[in-house]
Amino acid sequence: MKENKKDHWEKIYQTHNEYEVSWTQSVPKTSLDFIHSFHLTKSSKIIDIGGGDSRLVDYLLEEGYQDITVLDISATAIEKVKKRLGSKGDQVKWIIADIIDFQPKENYDLWHDRATFHFLTSVSQVSAYLNIARKAISKYLIIGTFSEHGPEKCSGLPIRQYTEEQLQNKLIRDFKKIRCVNEDHITPFQTKQNFLFCSFKKAALRNNI
Repeated sequence: MKENKKDHWEKIYQTHNEYEVSWTQSVPKTSLDFIHSFHLTKSSKIIDIGGGDSRLVDYLLEEGYQDITVLDISATAIEKVKKRLGSKGDQVKWIIADIIDFQPKENYDLWHDRATFHFLTSVSQVSAYLNIARKAISKYLIIGTFSEHGPEKCSGLPIRQYTEEQLQNKLIRDFKKIRCVNEDHITPFQTKQNFLFCSFKKAALRNNI
């Protein structure tokens, strides 16, 4: 029987520590640089999509952001971060969900995704994601995805690579591109993965929910 997506990610997080997976970053510098460029207030609503056991939430808490949500399909990943953060984790809203099934209850000033978008390989998955993001985002969007020079698989799953133009074309209906950068991510195994990071602004700022 084919393993479903949630079971796949639960197994990954149950059998690997953070330095045994390719996406680990001790300091998520590029994400933080993009976030700082928006000059958000500390009360701004921020959501990290596919946050897993990323350390982005640690740095956002340290910087004083007060309204942080982390979404991931894996309950195991969420529990790992909660354990690492200790009592600080009580300040974070935790959501266990597949992004394409996510039903936002609020709008977000910033939607950050370094982990999810490139795993959406079908037209219907991408469409579902964009419909959810369109409704949930009030101001800014950051997407980090594998570039055309990046890997073709990650964690045993096929991914979709993007050029800057392709990514912009996916989002052009509702978001205006601010800037894009390419970055070589060095994995804990000392291999190189090329990422495309782009920031966008909501084309029309309005309350959608």
